[in-house]
Amino acid sequence: MKPRPWWTKEKKSLTSACLAHAIHDGYTDALYVFLPVWQAQFGLSYAALAILRALYSGTMGGLQIPADRALRGLSPRAALILSTVVAAAGLLIMAAPFGFAGLCVGLVVAGIGSSIQHPCGSMLVTASYGPAARHPLGVYNFSGDLGKAALPALVAVLLPTLGWQPVLGLLAVLGIVLSVGLVPLAPAAPIVRTAKTGVTSGRGRGGFGILTTIGALDTATRMGYLLFLPFLIHGQGGDTATVGIALALLFIGGAFGKATCSRLGDRMGVVGSVMVTEAATALLIVATLFTPLTPTLVLLPLLGVVLNGTSSVLYGTVPELSDGDTGRAFAVFYTSVIGSGGVAPILYGAIADHSSQTVGVLASAATAALIVPLVLTLRPHLSGEGTGPDRMPRGIGQSRQ
Repeated sequence: MKPRPWWTKEKKSLTSACLAHAIHDGYTDALYVFLPVWQAQFGLSYAALAILRALYSGTMGGLQIPADRALRGLSPRAALILSTVVAAAGLLIMAAPFGFAGLCVGLVVAGIGSSIQHPCGSMLVTASYGPAARHPLGVYNFSGDLGKAALPALVAVLLPTLGWQPVLGLLAVLGIVLSVGLVPLAPAAPIVRTAKTGVTSGRGRGGFGILTTIGALDTATRMGYLLFLPFLIHGQGGDTATVGIALALLFIGGAFGKATCSRLGDRMGVVGSVMVTEAATALLIVATLFTPLTPTLVLLPLLGVVLNGTSSVLYGTVPELSDGDTGRAFAVFYTSVIGSGGVAPILYGAIADHSSQTVGVLASAATAALIVPLVLTLRPHLSGEGTGPDRMPRGIGQSRQ
């Protein structure tokens, strides 16, 4: 009997999903580096900047469910390539000399492209690994943070030399190159989906609603703080390159948090781990308001661990609490968290415009603190506090590869 090859179809599928996730999440968070430049060039307020960014994140979040439904007949290869090419086209529109109108249109087009990637990538991983998908989903989640760490740092290095439009063009080229690399990796046959998940009757629906609410508030905290972080660093004496370093430190910590917080979930359970990470998030956000530049940079990786790490615990609980269609559950969950990520910074920005930047940052910290009592209501809906592979639903079909 021949030994099974190391480079399996499952690993190819996971690699393709991870590459797409990394580039799209990198695109999403690289936009933060451009915010001070766009504010200066177009004379925008904090709320206007949040609205501008919401053109991307709101489109991406609002189209999760329609994209999942419309593209179910496509193979993962076709869907992931389409997603990446459309997002890159949006960046090219933003880079073209069309002024503020072109910037807005490009953000919407890029958001349309990225709306396809999340439900397709997560469902591809879930379908490829079946009951053993818990850890691969964590790897997929972690890959997004690699993009979040790499692309904002790259933008910060190139921005002072090339200007924002050429940098956007280079990011678009990177996406097109990656889409070519997906051809030999992603499966060319559509995923077989089933409706059975093995969720205890009567538990999944209510618990899933609470889970999505917690996910939305967790994302609101993260996106609200990220809106103010570039300006916080500038206020402490940092330049554009320092902003890129700060974002990279935060996202590197976030990537590490995806691994550590999932293990924390194994030891403390979903409820206990979320309470710890959200309380720590609130305290560390407040701390960065009162520290000079260097101590702030030291705190950012630790803040990143808890700020981003909670999502790994929440994301891994989606299949357990989904009620029938795991692919749709992922789409609904992403709609909630990404929609929150688009709307919440507008609210925080309006708060800052009518008070101060400090009050806006404190509002994001208060949102994290609100999650601590809310997550206690999730406990009755969990079949247990373990998060091992045995918690994965067993009715998910394998991809026809």
